[in-house]
Amino acid sequence: MQLGCSLPIGDIGTGPDVIRDYAQAAEGLGYEYLVAPDHVIGANPAKATEGQRIGTTTTPYHDPFVLFAFLAGITKKMGFVAGVLILAQRQAALVAKQAASLDALSEGRFRLGIGVGWNEIEFQGLGVDFHTRGKRSEEQVRFMQALWAKPHVTFKGEFHQLDDGGINPRPTSGRVPIWFGGHVEATFKRTAKYGDGFMPLAYPAGDEALKAFDKLRALIKAEGRDPGSVGLEVWLSAGLGKEDDWRREVKFWKDAGVSHAAVHTTFGGYHHKRIAGKTYDDHLQAITRYRAAVADLL
Repeated sequence: MQLGCSLPIGDIGTGPDVIRDYAQAAEGLGYEYLVAPDHVIGANPAKATEGQRIGTTTTPYHDPFVLFAFLAGITKKMGFVAGVLILAQRQAALVAKQAASLDALSEGRFRLGIGVGWNEIEFQGLGVDFHTRGKRSEEQVRFMQALWAKPHVTFKGEFHQLDDGGINPRPTSGRVPIWFGGHVEATFKRTAKYGDGFMPLAYPAGDEALKAFDKLRALIKAEGRDPGSVGLEVWLSAGLGKEDDWRREVKFWKDAGVSHAAVHTTFGGYHHKRIAGKTYDDHLQAITRYRAAVADLL
């Protein structure tokens, strides 16, 4: 099982020096990949009301492709994961080109996690229909996979058309790994058909997660694919519990067939909890302590 960690730029800052130092420190500790989220536009926080889920400009987000291209040049082995890119609000051919370029520059160290998004203001600002994002995203995946696989493609879909065109460079393998984030029925089906991996956030270690994994594996088999070829990623909270708790959770996930687990220090949704501190040292100490506790279980 690979162990990754998040990049907490909302706390430590967005400048090149602090990002370089943190990424290189994480790689030196033995973390195998970094996770970074994607949000293009945030709402004015003055508009937020209690009980309403709204993404604001309070938290900074680097563009994942720019961020990972920068990090690819200053790390040696560490992988990079968009967790997750909101695909439906972007042009599919452009994403295919950006991902292929990053694949080349990082020498295959990039996984493209995707989701359909939830913050409507982003779609408004990018001129994309929020209400068709699910079915558009599914078609985007098929379009991108076709562009990665062949030098020239003819594609006719509901949202995308191309008459014998292509991108260059393309991934050496003919594919950029696509990992689906989410929990709705459509996400399971899309992962089973097209995905290289599944990265849910809502399941704590327990029976609910095992049922979800079994459900996905059955759908993958029904598509004529090998369930073992589709990875599973979960997130771990450095702000929740102590060493013995972390070890029990990591062992549970490994026994459940999870291939990747990311230690998060800022995420507080669902059952997760962020760490108490917000400084660079607080985050570095948290991931140092976590990995030392579970290293022999990986």
